[in-house]
Amino acid sequence: MKVSLLHNSLRGPALVAVLAALTLSACAGRQDRPRLAYEERPVELLYNTGADRLDRGLWRQAVDYFGEVERQHPYSVWARRAILMTAYAHYQANDYAEAIADADRFLAQAPGNPAAVYAYYLKAICYFEQIVDVGRDQAATGQALSALQEVIQRYPDSEYAKDARLKVDMVRDQLAGKEMTVGRYYLRNGDTLAAVGRFNTVVTRYETTSHTPEALYRLVEAYLTLGLAEEAKRNGAVLGFNYPGTVWYRDAYNLLTDRGLRPANAPTASSERGLLSRLPFVGRGQSEGLPADKDNTLRPPVTP
Repeated sequence: MKVSLLHNSLRGPALVAVLAALTLSACAGRQDRPRLAYEERPVELLYNTGADRLDRGLWRQAVDYFGEVERQHPYSVWARRAILMTAYAHYQANDYAEAIADADRFLAQAPGNPAAVYAYYLKAICYFEQIVDVGRDQAATGQALSALQEVIQRYPDSEYAKDARLKVDMVRDQLAGKEMTVGRYYLRNGDTLAAVGRFNTVVTRYETTSHTPEALYRLVEAYLTLGLAEEAKRNGAVLGFNYPGTVWYRDAYNLLTDRGLRPANAPTASSERGLLSRLPFVGRGQSEGLPADKDNTLRPPVTP
């Protein structure tokens, strides 16, 4: 159920009056959205008009009204509240850089405020929603991981940390997917040692992701190419011990036996979906980034 951000004490005629009074005028010589005509008003009315715009999904208008709160009443407690609401409105409008800057501004002015947790959380979500498919640069992915982990470390018992933990798993899977993409590229192009480095990164740093079974198989494949039979057998054994029901172990087993090597054990008779079908999050395809579902993003506190 949608939670209104509007301050209850200012509903009714007073709010209607301010909505009528704060009219919009066109910016001279500009073609972007209109801006608010300056008219000094009580801070509560300005703030709640912005909150009304948030509730109605008019994100850019909400930014304008909260901006007026800061401009007309810069030393009030409402001004700090307005900064956080501006960040949320910018986030909803997909203006991620502005939202992050707003969150940083809030933290700089009120680091001990109880709502600081939301500023950290919103920054993390902004980075999270900028994650792109694994075939492209993953700078935002690394930033998202760091920001999400900061929420968890600073506020481990908060509802924001709970959401952050879910997203950390998805981000780690994305980073592992990037390593796999690069590793496969190296393997196809004959740079086997470089490929081994990428696959080992997945096994050691992202061992709980859905990409680990394939990474172990690729290590078997790569080490056989390099003539390192014992290393191939060792990784095959790890694969067979941890993921015996996967198609990756079946193929690794066949690779090893075709070379006359004796793996630790034969693959089990379970379905080829194996581990991948049981993981809570399966690595997404190369054409996809991570899901950006704003309906599931936690809303800011009503009175930060």
